[in-house]
Order: sequence, then structure tokens, then C-alpha cells
Amino acid sequence: MDDETQSEFIESWGSMGMLWGINRSMARIHALLIVSEKPLGLDEIAQRLEISRGNTSMSLKDLRAWGVIRRVHQSGDRRDLYVAESDPWTVVFRIARERKRREFDPGLEAVNRALARTGEDEGEVQARLRGMQELMLTVDRVLNRLLGDPGMSQMILRFLTTQVSGRSKG
Repeated sequence: MDDETQSEFIESWGSMGMLWGINRSMARIHALLIVSEKPLGLDEIAQRLEISRGNTSMSLKDLRAWGVIRRVHQSGDRRDLYVAESDPWTVVFRIARERKRREFDPGLEAVNRALARTGEDEGEVQARLRGMQELMLTVDRVLNRLLGDPGMSQMILRFLTTQVSGRSKG
């Protein structure tokens, strides 16, 4: 892949990553690792993307925590090198799982706490909170099912897309 195409991909992925809840530097580093033919070290990444070593180091740590990159070693080289997870389904599921944990779960906890603290005289408020809780618990069960077994979820999603595609043609 030529440098211009790589740069366009990196910048696009950086913008898209922000929509997924990943900061721009993390997304750009992830993109660089996706399009790299070989594992890259911290200094190479920082230089290529023109970001500080500190930002690069923190972003690499976060990307590893999300499970979308991994550290590798090459014999004769003492540096830590990094590669992107090669399976796109794994990447999507790991990002979705992390986003659920960081964003959805605290929202459900907030609804549960608010509901526990409402008084009996707050009938309308309690009813709205119970409705929200019921919906969020349903979504939570679905997400836990989908994110708990990526292989099964991949099969379900493929099945659903064939059903939707089949309907739109007919």
C-alpha cells in the first residue's frame, strides 16, 4: 500500500474511532498497525504519526487493554513491537464489549440507583424509571448474549443479514 493511501486510511480511521469512543491518537495508531506489513515499535509509531512518545505509549497501553493490538517480540530485538489483531470480528466484538462496560453498564447502574432512591409518592417518576430499567435490562441480556460468544454472534448476524437482504429483494 502506498504512503498516500496509508495516510488517508489512518486519518479516516482516526475520525471514525472517535465516533466509537476511542480517542483520535489511539485510532490512528490502530490504523497504522492495521496497514503495516511488519510489527512496529513505539518510536516508529510516534515518528510516523508525528505524536509524542508519551501519547504513543499511553495509546498503545489502552489499545492492548481493549484487546485490539498485541505486543510481540522478534528474536535479536529487545524492543517491544506491536501488531493489530488480524480478525475484524474479534476487533468489533472487543470494542463493543469495552464500550458496553464503559458506557452502558454505568447507565444501567444509575437507573437502578435512582429507582432504589425514589419514594413511593413518586409514582410517575418511578413508572418511567421502571420502564427504562426494564428496557435496559432487556438490552443488557441481549448484549451479554451477543458479546459472550463472538462465534455464535457472528453466525446470528450473518443469518440476520441474509434475512434482511432476502426481504429487500422481494
